[in-house]
Amino acid sequence: MSDPAAPFAFEMIRRAPSQRMAGLISGLTGYRETARGRFFQRETAGLVVPLIISVGTPFLIALGRDPDTDDRQPSFAAGLYAGPVHIESDGGAECVQVDFTPLGAYRFFGGAVVDLAARMVDIGDVLGREGRQLRERLGATSRWQDRFDLVEDFVAGRATHLPSSEIAFAYGRLAHSAGGTRIAALASEIGWSRKHLVDRFRAEIGLAPKPVARIMRFQEACRLARTETTSGWASIAAESGYSDQAHLVREFADLAGETPTAWARRLSLIDSRLTRPLEALAA
Repeated sequence: MSDPAAPFAFEMIRRAPSQRMAGLISGLTGYRETARGRFFQRETAGLVVPLIISVGTPFLIALGRDPDTDDRQPSFAAGLYAGPVHIESDGGAECVQVDFTPLGAYRFFGGAVVDLAARMVDIGDVLGREGRQLRERLGATSRWQDRFDLVEDFVAGRATHLPSSEIAFAYGRLAHSAGGTRIAALASEIGWSRKHLVDRFRAEIGLAPKPVARIMRFQEACRLARTETTSGWASIAAESGYSDQAHLVREFADLAGETPTAWARRLSLIDSRLTRPLEALAA
């Protein structure tokens, strides 16, 4: 893939979760491209489980590689994935994206979160006839706020699965430590064997605790890089729990598909918070 370039003419509308969506989703996004062309985007490994409801041209999306014509994705859900996601569009994409939290994804999808891990599954396959009908209703509605209301109603009506208190505790403890809590210590604190924790965690989150902690640590490094008080990649590596800067660079290669400096340079084009630190982050 050539240097990634987002569409230069598009609209993006974001809505924060309403009170009834708290802890279930992290946000709703409406996205519409308004200029024809061939556009590339790259998303780094993250801790959201997206549901994409498309009413425009399908995206071409692939995990960890450039997409091709066989990677056409209309409306779909995608689970957690410890790697970069490559996206191509033609200027006609239009969709609503629902970003579930990992625990919220279990509440909505139930045990299907395991089938979604590192995969993209058609909305009809994961949500059945109701999922296809939701897409039709969104396509017949033009106002973003009305679309968001429809989606929230749909999500609220299906979020009937409760994660176990032990897994909710384990995930919360990992998140609080930015992935720094040892899995064996966490299992001992809950009163489970390490194997039982890993099995149950995977069943309710989609990935085992170790790769989830890995993504958390990587996201913490990204967060630190966005602050205006960073003093370079070596300091970021130490603060976010990496053994050294080389370790951080390897993780960026695996989880972002590029070096830390390339990531920061690309995001500085759209995120002004990264413009200033770039001078200090040369590596």
